[in-house]
Amino acid sequence: MSILIAAAILIATLATAFLSSIFGMLGGLILMGILASILPIASAMVLHGLIQLTSNGYRAWLNRKDIDWSIVASLFVGNVAAMAVLVFIAFTPDRITVLLALGLLPYIAWALPKNLALDVSKKPIGIFAGAIVVTTNLLAGVGGPILDVFFQRVQLTRHQVVATKAVAQALGHISKVIFYGGLAAAAGQQDWPESWLLLAAIIASVVGTTLGKRVLDKMQDATFFSWTQRIMLSVGAVLIARALYLLTA
Repeated sequence: MSILIAAAILIATLATAFLSSIFGMLGGLILMGILASILPIASAMVLHGLIQLTSNGYRAWLNRKDIDWSIVASLFVGNVAAMAVLVFIAFTPDRITVLLALGLLPYIAWALPKNLALDVSKKPIGIFAGAIVVTTNLLAGVGGPILDVFFQRVQLTRHQVVATKAVAQALGHISKVIFYGGLAAAAGQQDWPESWLLLAAIIASVVGTTLGKRVLDKMQDATFFSWTQRIMLSVGAVLIARALYLLTA
């Protein structure tokens, strides 16, 4: 791996961790789009999973007192159920599929009715959400935009939502690392990220998350929701355009 590519990955990790710490999920979507554009898909999935596991795990730790463990338990059951099926399907989506799925996710989440009764605190819905998020993580590398739909009707405080979503996303990334890590190991480990790059990326993720929280504490709710939607749809459009370009190239 060239120094230029490594530097680009570290800068992207720092910037997207910063963004994710402010908006909750945008950083992971953008980082996956960048990694999928410059690395083999299996390698991008593993590296993204480990970086996001660190970022979400750290965010969950900072808000650990606000985690709703009953919701986490339901999501975990769904995670395991989905993995039990998907583990028997050895697949690695191609670059165009990943970019197109990443680009469409924000629009799918945005288009769903706001009054859709998908309350993740209800056990059956929580299990369903866990299965959907893991499946989306394995297909596109990111499940945050879909996960957010299941938290629209939940009766939780803002801090509880942030903390519980962080744990849920961490579980999804663990599943992704296990799945694609196993594929990489079976292929001779050539798709595993280099140790020094992984360590540097994890450090960059922690730094970005810490800095982003300072901005979040000063931001107004109206600004938060306004910019979240704008950035999500803009990034989605760019990723769709990139996928279509590769499709016609």
